[in-house]
Amino acid sequence: MSLAEDSPIHSSSSDDFAAILDAELDAASDLSGNSEEGAEEEESSAEDSGDRSELDLDHERVKRQKVELYSGTLNPQEEICTHPGSYGGLCMKCGKLVDDDSAISLKYINENLRIANDEMARLRDKDFKDLLCHRKKLYLVLDLDHTLLNSARLTDIKEDETYLINQRDSLPDTLKTSLFRLDRMHMMTKLRPFVHTFLEEASNLFEMYIYTMGERPYALAMADLLDPGNKYFHSRIIAQGDCTQKYQKGLDIVLGRESVVLILDDTQAVWKENKENLILMDRYHFFASSCKNFGFSHKSLSLLKTDESETEGALATVLKVLQQVHCLFFDKGGKDNIEDRDVRQVLKTIRKEVLKDCKIVFTHVFPTNFTAEHHHLWKIAEQLGATCSTEVDPSVTHVVSGDAGTDKSRWAARENKFLVNPGWIEASNFLWRKQPEENFSVKSKR
Repeated sequence: MSLAEDSPIHSSSSDDFAAILDAELDAASDLSGNSEEGAEEEESSAEDSGDRSELDLDHERVKRQKVELYSGTLNPQEEICTHPGSYGGLCMKCGKLVDDDSAISLKYINENLRIANDEMARLRDKDFKDLLCHRKKLYLVLDLDHTLLNSARLTDIKEDETYLINQRDSLPDTLKTSLFRLDRMHMMTKLRPFVHTFLEEASNLFEMYIYTMGERPYALAMADLLDPGNKYFHSRIIAQGDCTQKYQKGLDIVLGRESVVLILDDTQAVWKENKENLILMDRYHFFASSCKNFGFSHKSLSLLKTDESETEGALATVLKVLQQVHCLFFDKGGKDNIEDRDVRQVLKTIRKEVLKDCKIVFTHVFPTNFTAEHHHLWKIAEQLGATCSTEVDPSVTHVVSGDAGTDKSRWAARENKFLVNPGWIEASNFLWRKQPEENFSVKSKR
């Protein structure tokens, strides 16, 4: 049995981890003299007989091997096993039955694998030093839908979108090479512009995971489209069934310290425990059904027969941010105390430069009697480095308004202050730079 061969962590980033797990599982068989061929023959005979499941045989074999190891080399009473991990309910070290609900289930590595919290921390520490000091990389966790691609069921393709299917030969080359009809899954998938360049460039700086709320077959199919050469993710692909909390994603099953992990996702709500690691992405809506599902009234990119810009789109923009984070983390800080650095603090530093020197007043944006400081736009503006206020004064630079007819909006016009709609803050947040104010004019509702 080899976890290193079948494991999502079998890559340059995690060879050590996979090797450790392999050593735990295979040490007994190596010392007991059982050959790999013998093990294969045993598994083959089990398949032929059909009397016992593969898992039962795994349980029996691991336990027997551990007994043989102990009987030949150790006195079991000399050491109390801490049960660092289990496979199919049996400790990988001593072979005894383990019932540890607190252990971390790593289903995406192996359906039957669980690692104790202390052991997980030890393995992360070991990988952490190699990651920073030798590979000079960080970790990057990537969502799929609306972040790297957009998918739609074939039954949801609107009549105005059928040109994508019926007129494929006449489509632009950039669209033909990024649009896929997956009949076996009854869907179409459109890769986001710049995605292949993004993955190639990001792979030089990060060890990358896919982490999706989709089912595993879907996740694997999307990984094949994004990474047909299996260069970037290997098998580091986490799907809905691998999550430890329902409807929530978490870094508890990612094999890296939280201080060196960045996340790209279009949904913040699924990362309740790791918001500070998150870079929120502007959603990619290529298909009409995608816009409909999110309640948008505007036309999708497919209906407009256009697409995001390769050079100015979301992935090109966020790649620059990732490169900046990596540079500040490794190069700007010198070589001292590198293990004490935290990518979350670096991200905050970069974010605060976006609206630095801006003082913002809101009007006709928040619900009546709503505490302004609790509104998400107020919080985003502060995270981007702006100062927010409830009252106008000469130091105010921007009035963010939902109605050009309010008193504060008219004040902004008289005092020659910037008057913008709330989209200005959201766009600046997604694009990581202050946007031209003239693109976010405010209409009067009175």
